[in-house]
Amino acid sequence: MYSKLFKDISQHLMEDDQPSRFIKRLLREQEGNVLIEKLSRLKAIKQNPKYHPEGSVFNHVMEVVDHGAKVKHKSLHPEVFMWAALLHDIGKLTTTKVRKGRITAYGHDEKGAILAKKLLDVLTEDKVLIQEVESLVRWHMQPFFVVKDLPFGDIKAMIGDVSVGEVALLSLCDRMGRGPLTKQNMEEAIIMEITFLDKCKVHLHHHNHEKHLEDIKNYLNNHARHHLSSK
Repeated sequence: MYSKLFKDISQHLMEDDQPSRFIKRLLREQEGNVLIEKLSRLKAIKQNPKYHPEGSVFNHVMEVVDHGAKVKHKSLHPEVFMWAALLHDIGKLTTTKVRKGRITAYGHDEKGAILAKKLLDVLTEDKVLIQEVESLVRWHMQPFFVVKDLPFGDIKAMIGDVSVGEVALLSLCDRMGRGPLTKQNMEEAIIMEITFLDKCKVHLHHHNHEKHLEDIKNYLNNHARHHLSSK
């Protein structure tokens, strides 16, 4: 069973070229739902301007959702992918802090996965969708952690829970949703995801997600630039 709100949001996430327009209108016109309340609160959550010139977490999420709409056709489960794009940084509601003059949100991926599940539990009884969105939110920071050789990277645990290709696709949109699109930041984002996939590949021998990894890598190499730069 799906709530009307879930159906309405899903429809626009799946059909709109810019789902952010509907989400923004929804927040202006509706009240009294916990999801709408949480998304609205993201407008007040600031981010480090060095990495997020687009401003608030809400601004970032809206950009990520719109980039997601351009690449969702490469996802194994587009509806899951788009809900994960919408909720990927919801954990910043509770983890954003100022440390030594810098805005940080350490652990927002893990906290966000828990909160995403709670929000979706109210909206739908589709347990498979909920679990898959939860997993994508949980692991969406792994490309950064793995490529930078940070201790938070955990390839083995990740591949037991989610498709690496899906993580790379969401992370790509996450990297792109940071203000004005330039050729340089697009290239940097694509190179990071390809490097991430290459590092993961050695752990995926004969794994059922290996083919999808290669499919996403081919997409990044040959088609992503065109799709992401399209209006």
